[in-house]
Amino acid sequence: MIKLSYSYEGTVLPVKKRDLREQIFGAEENSAASLDPEQLGRFRRIAARMYHAPQLSAKEIGIPVLARIGRQISDQVGVYKNYFFVSVLRIDMVYVVLINTLIGIYDLLNNPLMGIAYDRTRTRWGKARPYAFLLPLFYFGSTTLLYCGGLFFQNNNDTTDPRKILFVFSMLFIQETFSTIFNIPNDNFLTLMSPNPKDRMSLGLWQEYSKRWSGDFISFMIVPFLDAARSGIGNISTGTVFAAFGMISLFTGTAGSMAMAAKCRERLLLQPKPAATTKTLFYILKNKYALRNFIADFVTGWWSNGGYSWDVVSQLEIFGGFVRFTPLSMGKHIASVVSLALVEPFKKMFNGSYKRTVLFMRTWDTLANSIVAILGLFPKVIGTWWKLGLIYMAGDFLNTLNDAPSSVLEGEINREISDYTEYMTGERPDGTFGLLTGLISKVTEPLKTLMAIAMIKWIGYDPNIGSNKRWTQELVRENSTMYSKIFLVWKFGNILNFFAKLVPLVMFDIEGKKKEDMYIALNERRALVAKAGEPGEMAAMVEMMAQTNA
Repeated sequence: MIKLSYSYEGTVLPVKKRDLREQIFGAEENSAASLDPEQLGRFRRIAARMYHAPQLSAKEIGIPVLARIGRQISDQVGVYKNYFFVSVLRIDMVYVVLINTLIGIYDLLNNPLMGIAYDRTRTRWGKARPYAFLLPLFYFGSTTLLYCGGLFFQNNNDTTDPRKILFVFSMLFIQETFSTIFNIPNDNFLTLMSPNPKDRMSLGLWQEYSKRWSGDFISFMIVPFLDAARSGIGNISTGTVFAAFGMISLFTGTAGSMAMAAKCRERLLLQPKPAATTKTLFYILKNKYALRNFIADFVTGWWSNGGYSWDVVSQLEIFGGFVRFTPLSMGKHIASVVSLALVEPFKKMFNGSYKRTVLFMRTWDTLANSIVAILGLFPKVIGTWWKLGLIYMAGDFLNTLNDAPSSVLEGEINREISDYTEYMTGERPDGTFGLLTGLISKVTEPLKTLMAIAMIKWIGYDPNIGSNKRWTQELVRENSTMYSKIFLVWKFGNILNFFAKLVPLVMFDIEGKKKEDMYIALNERRALVAKAGEPGEMAAMVEMMAQTNA
């Protein structure tokens, strides 16, 4: 590790003895938060330029956007995972719970090893780039094979067939093996590309919008194909639909990730030798913002709209399929485009406070979803698809109108929280740090599936209806109570998550001068490390800016 001594031009500075609380929760020695200002002050002008001057080229913005599209296609198909297992492969939900439990236990062992390997990676090509180049084929390939299962077990309606159960378990085992070591580098690639917040917000905006548009496109396409398969049109099966989208994700995900690794640079120079894993595991205690989010995620991790694809059920059964639902979804797509023009106005709201602006937008979204969900409880509304459709379209338009500002500001808040770890510790243990936060979803996955079973029983729904029974208006009217519950869960189901995650956001205070001072100190220390270490992207940038300031 590069040692940054507490001395400045020959003068040894006193080191304050720290008590146990400061050792556990306080800043690490030689971090940006604890180094003497005089030591860092030599780079203040350079650090300010690094904070304010954009670094990314158009190519370095465009290629990660393409990579995000490929990954989102795979993620969006994964949204319908339980629907695929239960309604397409026809596996009993009890076995789905068992499989998810076993995979969760495996992840408890697999994730730490993968996270540690990533954190200790230092190559001439960078930290994240080797993984982004080498692993996408394995990750997307295993995902594609999983969704080809409907082709391997066509016309097999035995919900306890051990061959299907073993196949799903094996494919999920392979997929999860590569998932962590692929996703961690991809999630952190953006923060390594530039120290400039404007760069990150610009790229984050386009990545988020490529994610949303591609996700909406996949959702938009899956429903009509499932509708056609259910109706026997074109002699296609639901298994063929999932297999086709798996193939698309394989091609786009692999090509996009490899291109990003080959063409995008890592500019943040990291310490050559990271701290011991046993130490970095506890770095979450030094980031009060991340610790609060961790607690909120843990509290709500067992809940995810009942863990079933209620959006598919609603579109196929309440609204009557693709033809009727398509016009109703237009409001959302129009609002997505309009919201792009609202990014700057929203950024200026509440005197530039990202926190207060995001709180306002989250409240806005909750009200829009709540009103639509409550109106759907009325029998005359839920029993007439076009009445409910008009209400849904208006609510979805309002809900989507703030999507772009919300994505940009919430994304930057999350990156600022991650940067606070580097500010307090002097390191970026993204893999190790993510072990605790990432394990929440793995541990609670079986609970989500159990919740799905409970929700299905409470609603009184038969999961096989969506695969083999054609829609009629009379069917919906006869089961208006059941479909009102489905619509309520779909539009209002995440309200518990909203309130729990609101608490840490209210306590977030990295704003204004405090935020700028943090980034100036971070960039000063990065410049100091770059000058003391081997030449690299950061060192070259420091030299360039030093000459500009001369």
